[in-house]
Amino acid sequence: MRSNTAENGILYYEAAQATTAMTALSDAGDHIQYTSAVTMWSDKSGYSPVVRPDGMVSGGIITPDSALVNDSIDITAGTCYLIGVLTSPVAAGLVIARTADAVNPCIITSVLVTAGGAYASLAGLKGAALSEVRGAAGGPPLVTVGTIEVGQVRYTSDVAALVTSDEIFQTVGTHQERWDYPLWEEHFGRNQDLSQPGGNIAFLAALPLSHVGPVTKAVYASYAEPQFAEVAPVTDFVPPGNSHSVSSKQVYGGTIGSRSSTLNQGSFTAYLSSGVNDALLRLKDYILWFKYYPDRYKTPYIITQGKLGVVRAFPADDSITASCTISASEAAVDVDA
Repeated sequence: MRSNTAENGILYYEAAQATTAMTALSDAGDHIQYTSAVTMWSDKSGYSPVVRPDGMVSGGIITPDSALVNDSIDITAGTCYLIGVLTSPVAAGLVIARTADAVNPCIITSVLVTAGGAYASLAGLKGAALSEVRGAAGGPPLVTVGTIEVGQVRYTSDVAALVTSDEIFQTVGTHQERWDYPLWEEHFGRNQDLSQPGGNIAFLAALPLSHVGPVTKAVYASYAEPQFAEVAPVTDFVPPGNSHSVSSKQVYGGTIGSRSSTLNQGSFTAYLSSGVNDALLRLKDYILWFKYYPDRYKTPYIITQGKLGVVRAFPADDSITASCTISASEAAVDVDA
């Protein structure tokens, strides 16, 4: 029986990065996963993705008008991420109109940061009772795309009066959009079962459809796509992978067993030119992508991301070599492209 070898194998490493400035990510349709235009993100120092969903960062606290003016509120200065840019709306006061309709006295007005970075208000539809349904009578409005909801003022009376603290709502995720809520995970590349593509983020909870469309708030990110170069000459590539072990303890009448898993380092041996200024050596101790084809003439490959470690050897009568390790946070992924 013929045995297979990796004689035609080829190993690539992340040698450079193509950067993308702050740009909108696309809702994958579940309002949880937001994708970029590339399938891999670099995590090399200085090139890691920066994710900035629209939302308040600090301040923007709404209180009843300190001058005791009817149907009026004060808002403190604040900061927010808007279109990926840190923006600072200044303190302001706003008049929040009532319905002037005794039959339909209920109205919810959203307090916003506009696309221009100023505070403003947007009234919902009046109704006989308050509703939690966006765009419904008595419900909060679908806010303008490209704005940030800071809070809501909710009236149940059409009679002019001082706004009370009980009429002001700023619960994060319900009445206020914050940039850091909900939290998210960043996916740099394909996962082990290939169900999760890379170059995207996944929120821990779905974003609400609170903007006109209806759509969610905007999510922005800057990122870099890895650019690959061949490691040559090289041999003995071992991808990072899980190993499993079993331990047991003797008890009366039998044993109790337990399993554990360990993620092992990847490794390869590279043959160097000078052992000092080789291109690969300039990237030691950085987190990089590596792509390995067992057969350079076929499509299946192995992809992994980890910190490159290098130990050099300078024998007097043999080639200068680098024993390289790949310290990954996840096992390598097999891709049958």
